[in-house]
Amino acid sequence: MTETMIERINSLRSMTVGQLREKYRDVFGEETKSGNKDWLWRRVAWRIQELEYGGLPERAKRRAAELANEADIRVRVPKDAFAGHSGEERKKAAPTGSVLTRKYKGRTYSVRVLENGFQILTGLVSHIAAGIDTPEQYQDFVNRYRNHKA
Repeated sequence: MTETMIERINSLRSMTVGQLREKYRDVFGEETKSGNKDWLWRRVAWRIQELEYGGLPERAKRRAAELANEADIRVRVPKDAFAGHSGEERKKAAPTGSVLTRKYKGRTYSVRVLENGFQILTGLVSHIAAGIDTPEQYQDFVNRYRNHKA
């Protein structure tokens, strides 16, 4: 690279996003929607060098096109990627009778999956998992917890 080319590329780094977008329009002949400064200066720097020294050889362009055609490239997740997963299916992810075990802060907690909830096997469980709906049930739960801990 010539010294002037290095100076031109280095001058891009100090440009604002607006200036880079303008420079992009000058060298590519079209507008860009990008507001990413790093991406803009790299693209503009690449294009300036391409115009000055020539682009990729035709053979390299053909090979890149072949590779791109072979690749299963997705820009966005397909809209139906998560279709068919209802909330009911998620609830039944662990079959009834399964024992779920997790180690947390040195203690092991286990529960058995029931048809309509969980059975505590070891450890303690939150009031939500215990199926508590009323303040009275919660107070009873807290009292049992205190007795269990003592």
